[in-house]
Amino acid sequence: MNFKGIIKGLHHITATVSDAQEDYDFYTKLLGQRLIKETVNFDNENVYHFYYGNEIGAPSTIFTTFPYKGQRVKDGIIGAGQVFETVFSAPKNSLSYWESRLKNHQINFSKIKLFGKEKLTFKDPSGLNIAIIEDADDNRSPVWKTNEISDQENILGIHHVVLAISNVEETLQFLKVFGYEEISREGDYVQLSTSLGGAGNSLVVMDATGLPKGKNGIGTVHHVAHRVEKLEDSLKIKDYLVNELGLKVTEVKDRKYFQSIYFRIPGGVLFEIATEGPGFLVDETNEELGSSLKLPKWQEPHRARIEAGLLDYKK
Repeated sequence: MNFKGIIKGLHHITATVSDAQEDYDFYTKLLGQRLIKETVNFDNENVYHFYYGNEIGAPSTIFTTFPYKGQRVKDGIIGAGQVFETVFSAPKNSLSYWESRLKNHQINFSKIKLFGKEKLTFKDPSGLNIAIIEDADDNRSPVWKTNEISDQENILGIHHVVLAISNVEETLQFLKVFGYEEISREGDYVQLSTSLGGAGNSLVVMDATGLPKGKNGIGTVHHVAHRVEKLEDSLKIKDYLVNELGLKVTEVKDRKYFQSIYFRIPGGVLFEIATEGPGFLVDETNEELGSSLKLPKWQEPHRARIEAGLLDYKK
């Protein structure tokens, strides 16, 4: 069995962070992303769930966070069995702009080259490993633009994520079944892609030898979501994962903007399979996206209590 073509590529990345205000300021003001949805963690209504992305929050452009400050969540450890780094994609000839922007905002960064492309690596306020890479072939749109960052410079979406894995070959075998093909190797890194290829449809597996075992908490990625066209695709994959590979897979979770299942891959990283639709325009117009707190229908009767339990932040 091979799910090549069914797994389209990345859908979103979700991270556990600390302060809501710092998180919002970093991703919208510094990195120029649009807050496309303000909602709550469906499993903890006292915690925001922020969705950042391009103008409409298209799958593969979405980076989401749970700001857990004040919820007694400990700092996590970035290590084996986790997403090690989230890499954003920027347009052609824009990397020098981002280098200057990071310098001007006193963000410490390193410049490294991997698989023929230079990237800037740095940390967000919660300690997440973030990078920006320039990709002339990334044509995703509509690009969000701000007063400071034009659509010729601003981030286009997620380029790829780096998985820290102790048993690389076992994980690569699984990813091949899952729909990612190996493209190239360089040192401790293996580059993979779905049949669509390119930015938003790629993974990099990193040999985690020497890293501690990852521990979920503030400053770590909770999971990486991969997109499928429809729920039937997710259920087909689930059936194979459970009955043929013996993996534990959750029941379908209704996330309002998509439907999801979750499981851990060989290597320990938490994967989600999310449907491409219905998307973020189901309860707001394009102009309204991210402008107010949106709740699923089962939480709407408790809006007053939920709003009272959330920490304030300013947009």
